[in-house]
Amino acid sequence: MKSDRTGSNSPIVWLLTLVLIVQVLMVLYPIAFTVSSSFSRSNSLSSSALMPFHYIDKDGNTIAPSLVQYKRLFTETNYLHWYKNTLIIACMNTLLTVIVCTFAGYIFSRFTFPFRKTIMGSMIVLQMFPSFIGMIATYAILNKFHALNTLWGLVLVYSTGSIPFNSWLMKGYFDTIPKDLAEAAYIDGATPFQAFRKVIVPSAKPQIVFLALTSFTGPWMDFIFPKLVLRSDDKKTLAVGLYEMISGRSADKFTMFAAGALLVAVPFTILFVSGQRTLLQSLAGTGGKE
Repeated sequence: MKSDRTGSNSPIVWLLTLVLIVQVLMVLYPIAFTVSSSFSRSNSLSSSALMPFHYIDKDGNTIAPSLVQYKRLFTETNYLHWYKNTLIIACMNTLLTVIVCTFAGYIFSRFTFPFRKTIMGSMIVLQMFPSFIGMIATYAILNKFHALNTLWGLVLVYSTGSIPFNSWLMKGYFDTIPKDLAEAAYIDGATPFQAFRKVIVPSAKPQIVFLALTSFTGPWMDFIFPKLVLRSDDKKTLAVGLYEMISGRSADKFTMFAAGALLVAVPFTILFVSGQRTLLQSLAGTGGKE
């Protein structure tokens, strides 16, 4: 009898299972170590045992988990203020990006006007160059408009920098929506804007939700531009503030950094859980019919 090489006991299945287990451990262990370190009383990461939520002091005694690092984070630093700054930047960037790119994508998809192809081609060319190439020019422009060390300056950089790619993204999705939907709304007496708002936008809801998710998470932990633009402590974002905890020779706040990094994941978790549900419901409930 021929051996079943594709069965559950085949060497290939065991090998793939082993590879998946290793990958899961590689992903989960840093997360478990970060969570474990955030509940340590010591400032050193070496005090945390390999087993999460158990700690060993200098004498080898086991120490119970503690919230002291979270208390220090809120009392000894401006973490909550950094959190608020980052949240403002992310929300404003999401709002501006969704509005501008949704309108731009629909205009490029449905209307014909002079230099349309030239503008679209230029937007593609702009995406070929990394963003840090224009950092000096961006700094000079922000300085001229007195936007250095301001939150709205960062919002301006993030939103304008994401317009080319996200406009193309929305245009591609609007191209898949049948034009008959808007034409049917015109026959019922709707204006072009009413047809766009009540018919096209609900049909494009999955892509709009995806755009909102990426626009929110994009600037959340960006470090380069905030470090370049922001100066004072009250204007810092989470990335800049957390980095300064562990930068320098005298930095010894690694466990407090772990606590701050863990709290950064809270908005991501809430946003992706709620966004995923909305995205799946939209994909299942919308769709154009000829």
